[in-house]
Amino acid sequence: MKVLKSLLIIALCAFVLTNCTDKFEAPDNSVDPNGQQVINDTNYVQQTPVWEGFSKPQDIIIGRETLLYVADTDNDRIVVMNIGGEVLGSRAIKKPVALDQDYRLNLLVCAEFDTLINNVQTTYSAVYKINMFDSGHEIETAPITRILPKTSFDFQRTDREYTGVCVFSENSFYVARRGPSNNTLIDPDNVILAFTEFTRGDGSKVDTLIGRIPLIEPVGTGLLSANRISSLTSFRGQTLDIVVTLIGDNSFKTQWLRFINTADFVGYRNNLEPFSTDIMTVNRFGQPEDVAIDNSNNIFVADAEKDSVFKFNSFGDELESFGGPDVFNSPHAVAFFDRTLYVADTENDRILRFILSTDID
Repeated sequence: MKVLKSLLIIALCAFVLTNCTDKFEAPDNSVDPNGQQVINDTNYVQQTPVWEGFSKPQDIIIGRETLLYVADTDNDRIVVMNIGGEVLGSRAIKKPVALDQDYRLNLLVCAEFDTLINNVQTTYSAVYKINMFDSGHEIETAPITRILPKTSFDFQRTDREYTGVCVFSENSFYVARRGPSNNTLIDPDNVILAFTEFTRGDGSKVDTLIGRIPLIEPVGTGLLSANRISSLTSFRGQTLDIVVTLIGDNSFKTQWLRFINTADFVGYRNNLEPFSTDIMTVNRFGQPEDVAIDNSNNIFVADAEKDSVFKFNSFGDELESFGGPDVFNSPHAVAFFDRTLYVADTENDRILRFILSTDID
């Protein structure tokens, strides 16, 4: 146990401390082309026009440079838009399902790719990095690197899929992986993988897998679980806290995991106690697919089964939730910026926007 704890501490400390990479101070592109200002939030008022032209979009994020990125899943592309809804470009990539962006403006994408294995076309789940900075935000020409699959063992597992990605302040990142094989203690499918960026001797940088996050149960139905994990969301600032969503048989399908680093323990503990708050009510969610976190650490959860978006404060108390089949059909993603909520209304092939206010002229 002492050896295991030492290895855990070394791995997590390496993840936290060896990633002191430069950050890009992103410009603010959040001004609406019509000059409209966003006002105080209380209730949800849908904005027009509805953004259409998508096919089963499964993720939407507000990038560090305040551009919008949409995983337009069944159109096999990533779409870049400004805050007013103008399409600035797109990049062909097969079945993108999850996005995040680091602080040097690299876009991380969970998607798919095809390759020939023994002269047979084979499809794999994949993780890509797209360098938006080097291309001047032209996504069509941005350099792209495939991070996963990488090893020969990876290419033996077509049944594994990458379902979520989140970035931390020093550009390290986690990837959510799920699959059917979870009997082994060494390499189960349902895990959270930790990556860090190391600098080679020649000055070039490489994303390196340092291992899976320990103490996360691959088939658990309670706390600290990666059982059928569907998304990962990180917080802003110098923290390794994450919110995970799960779509399996777990009783607590949205969990805030707080990172603890003490002399006695290094790792994750659940931040909110079971049964003590609304977000930790048993079976509160049906099929949570994504989370967004605002500047006050309010948590928005897109629930595809309940056709709803739920809002909770940082104590886990439910606030202004809304939805239903008259509003959404299987929403898979939610993003928040400047009091505006963006929802990927997946089965309706569109992006909806809501301003949270009771004081609209």
